[in-house]
Amino acid sequence: MSKFLERCKGNKDSVGAYAVQCGECSKWRFIPTKEEFESIRHNFIENPWYCNKKPGVTCDDPADLEYDNTRIWVFDKPNIPKAPPNTERMLIMRRDCSKMDAHYIMPNGKKVRSGVEVEKFLEAYPEYKGKISPSSFSFTVPKVMDERSPRKFEAKASPSSNKRLKISTKKE
Repeated sequence: MSKFLERCKGNKDSVGAYAVQCGECSKWRFIPTKEEFESIRHNFIENPWYCNKKPGVTCDDPADLEYDNTRIWVFDKPNIPKAPPNTERMLIMRRDCSKMDAHYIMPNGKKVRSGVEVEKFLEAYPEYKGKISPSSFSFTVPKVMDERSPRKFEAKASPSSNKRLKISTKKE
C-alpha cells in the first residue's frame, strides 16, 4: 500500500493522494478518500485489496498511476488502526522530505504526538475516558522512499574543525 505526496508542505496533512496496490496484478489504484484508505489499510492483511473492489475496474484496465520518481512516495504499514471516532490522524512531511511525523487531532482540537500524550490528554479531559482508548492510536509513520528524496546531505568539515551539514538539491 502507498500514499504518495505531491510536495512537502509543512503544517497540514502532507498526503496529496492515496493509492493502493492490487494484490493480484500489482497495479496502483487511486483511493478517493482518506477514510476509505484507512479502512483498507486497517484490514489489509486479513482482507487484501484487489482491483475489482473499485467499482467498474478490473485488473485488465490500465493502472491509475505508475510508481516512478515524479512524486515523493511513502509506504504505510498494513493493519495500522483507523483513527478513533472524532479524531484525525495527520501525517506531516518534514521540510527536508526525509521523514514524516504522525500526530492526532483530538475531538476538542488538541494535538497529541505520542502514546504518553494520549494518556496525559485522557487524564486532563476525563470526559473522553471510555470513549477513546490509548491502544487505538498508532504513531508509526510511513516510509519515505529514497529514490525521490529531493535533497542530498553531505558532511563537510569547516575551517574550525566542526562538522557542517551541506544541503544540495539532487539532480534528476
